[in-house]
Amino acid sequence: MCSNEPVAVRTRFAPSPTGRLHLGHALAARVAHDFARGHGGQFLLRHEDIDVTRVRGEYFAEIEEDLLWLGFAWDGPALRQSSRLPAYDAALDQLRALGVVYRCNCTRREIQVELAAMLAAPQGPEGPLYPGTCRPPGGEARQHGAPTGHAWRLDSRKAAELTGPLSFVDLRHGTLTVQPELLGDVVLARRDIGTAYHLAVVVDDAYQEISHVTRGEDLLPATHVQRLLQALLGLPEPVYWHHPLVLDAQGRRLAKRHDALAISTLRQAGLSAAEVLQRLDEPQNT
Repeated sequence: MCSNEPVAVRTRFAPSPTGRLHLGHALAARVAHDFARGHGGQFLLRHEDIDVTRVRGEYFAEIEEDLLWLGFAWDGPALRQSSRLPAYDAALDQLRALGVVYRCNCTRREIQVELAAMLAAPQGPEGPLYPGTCRPPGGEARQHGAPTGHAWRLDSRKAAELTGPLSFVDLRHGTLTVQPELLGDVVLARRDIGTAYHLAVVVDDAYQEISHVTRGEDLLPATHVQRLLQALLGLPEPVYWHHPLVLDAQGRRLAKRHDALAISTLRQAGLSAAEVLQRLDEPQNT
């Protein structure tokens, strides 16, 4: 049913509780928070805690404390992805039924060896892509078996054949055409936890009715995969805004290794929330 009513703005900030928030997280949270508040919408918090091998319990509370200290209060209870595993299983079942995923038993070492032996290894925005070692011949993806004991990968070529041409709207870059094979056959379900980032984030954005996905420009390539998954699963398409990143003195994006730039460290050093946020607007962020 068509409606002339404007779409309610709902954004989200989705940190992983595997480390402390740093200035890069503060920027991402501010963009999502201010965009929602500026449009009379809602700002949601989601803890992406599916990587049980790296998640630490103390970081949940610390992340929330830092956000509130910065002035970014969220609407409703924070969502934890670890409570959503049945939803990811159901989505993977849909993709198996479509025949667009296949089992992968490759170890990282085996993938590296195969890539090294190739004359022209497939390349993506951040380096070599999975070479398709386990992709079934003829593109007939395997559909049986539980998503444990092995990974499940997206057959990007077959998926693109099913969806046809796709695009997405980015408030910074305009309308972009989806490149289905940009990141190759990405993992949708890890062997140890039964899901993975791309699948979980798409399912949760739909579940939380996120209208605008705001995040750093380093995740722009991921949107090509996620738009493909949205089309395959029949999920709504949000509008995107991939904003510039906070960089360190060497021009590199911040990571959890930058402990000196963690929000809690800056707080302990005596900086006010206003002073921390002011650093996000400096030409050279750090």
